[in-house]
Amino acid sequence: MHSWKRNQTAVTAAAFVGFTGFTLVMPFLPLYIRQLGVTDVGEIALWTGVTLGVSPAIAALTAPLWGRVGDRFGSKLLVQRSLISFIFAMSAMAYATKAWHLFALRALQGFFAGYGPLTLSMAARSAPREKLAVAIGAVQTAQRMGPAVGPIIGGILAPLFGLRNSFFVAAGFYAIAFVVVTVLYREPPRVARGAGDRPKTPLASIFAFENFLLVMGVIFGLQLVDRSFGPVLPLYLGQVGYSAADVPMVAGVLFSVLALTAAFGHHLSGRLLGKHTPRLVIVWAVLIGAVALGLFTLTRGIWLMGASMAVVGLCIGTSITTAFAAGGAVIPEEVHATAFGFLTFASLSGVAISPVLAGLLAAHTLAGVFVTAASILAILAVVVRRVMVERALPVESAPAVEES
Repeated sequence: MHSWKRNQTAVTAAAFVGFTGFTLVMPFLPLYIRQLGVTDVGEIALWTGVTLGVSPAIAALTAPLWGRVGDRFGSKLLVQRSLISFIFAMSAMAYATKAWHLFALRALQGFFAGYGPLTLSMAARSAPREKLAVAIGAVQTAQRMGPAVGPIIGGILAPLFGLRNSFFVAAGFYAIAFVVVTVLYREPPRVARGAGDRPKTPLASIFAFENFLLVMGVIFGLQLVDRSFGPVLPLYLGQVGYSAADVPMVAGVLFSVLALTAAFGHHLSGRLLGKHTPRLVIVWAVLIGAVALGLFTLTRGIWLMGASMAVVGLCIGTSITTAFAAGGAVIPEEVHATAFGFLTFASLSGVAISPVLAGLLAAHTLAGVFVTAASILAILAVVVRRVMVERALPVESAPAVEES
């Protein structure tokens, strides 16, 4: 029997290294675009936005497709393919001479992506059913912590080696992730198929799995909330009285608190699901998160704002992992990667749409973005409470020694 712990370590490490490599250069993309000859601030912002947005948009559309391929040929091969494409794309960005070169390469990355969702599927498929939430939470924590570390590394390397060479460093991170997956990960045996080697579960029937469509909606809504703060938080802080000199520091602290507590929430989900059903965990998490967001709009002190944002991050992280675990628990093994592709489609759609909606709403009211986010969480609580089928996930019969 394959070692699920070994696979978990490989996938978690690869997710952390890969996401660190991506965020090592992407936060400094506006500066690189300026180096390429774009001087107007508005044009720089436009090129930065479309370049960053095109990859998750294409990845969202292709996630179910790559998941289907993964179910037939194995997810490890697709992750290796994705990482190799990222190595070449990142290296090519170092030779870009026009802003549209970056856009085209990011679009290519989006098409060959699937790295993030496939690592989730690989971790979930390798783990015993009673460890499903723990496995998903570990990978999502790594995906959160990578972006927290990447900009720091990039901020140190960029002045020393230049922005162009930073892309080679990012490519090196993906190369490390490729080696980790190739050496450590062992593909679990797939379910035997009948004649024609085609999945027995029709694609359309995936949506009929218990709670599956609801879980997709919950994940989409949570990502709408999670990614809505970035475009408006610094502006909101200035509006409520923080000086221009203090805004960057305060915003940085709040973003870090949000990311770190969300990472802990991914881990906390596994513990909570050992005692409670996914429906109960999601309902209480999003309700508490809605209240915390409401308090955030009523306070001005850095400590209270930080405490509110910490609760929001914890609740969102817990809810997202719980939703993925609830979806993964009802998926037959033969369409595991395909179903995770659809869950990822919901997630990336929220990631892509959220900043646009937040920006449109912020044009009328900055505080309204946070009030709307709190309202979305409250609506999710009501919908999940009324619609979600109550079903506990498999858990360990005793907290004894884990099997390897």
